[in-house]
Amino acid sequence: MKTKTSRSVLSVAAAAAMLFTAAQPISAADKPDILLKDGLGCPGFNLGITATGGNLRSKDFVDENGNVVRNITSGKGVVLTYTNLGNKRQGEGLASVTIRTDGSVTQTETNPDGTLTVTSTGHNGLILFPSDVPEGPTTTHYIGQIVYTVDPETGVFTLVSTSGQERDICAELAI
Repeated sequence: MKTKTSRSVLSVAAAAAMLFTAAQPISAADKPDILLKDGLGCPGFNLGITATGGNLRSKDFVDENGNVVRNITSGKGVVLTYTNLGNKRQGEGLASVTIRTDGSVTQTETNPDGTLTVTSTGHNGLILFPSDVPEGPTTTHYIGQIVYTVDPETGVFTLVSTSGQERDICAELAI
């Protein structure tokens, strides 16, 4: 499956970048920006992600031939809501976690072999699919730094390093 960098990173820069089809119907008013089927974002349930607010800036850097070799995107003020679309907590409705992000900076560099190296600092959500390294499904919200590579040909993300605080969103939403 070919995918873009933004399919797995829900940073301020990429929160609303992709749309998947959920197996469970939801009302238009409750429809999240991103819908991931069971087994893609979290094991055992469909995951919805909604991003609201935010102020983003992005700048491309090009080489002498006009090819983009680096992109920097920064911003703040996005509110991310992760929702378990498969189950309702007794008397409470759908289980969800809302995180107010205080900002992030994401730098994406194009490597000579065509792969991308992404370094994100600040508040960032990272979703790893079963095809990624390490194998998902996992959804983790980081406050700190994450570094990963992306192979645009295969869509595989490889997590290189993390530092700072980690929050296991799937565990929090499991019922």
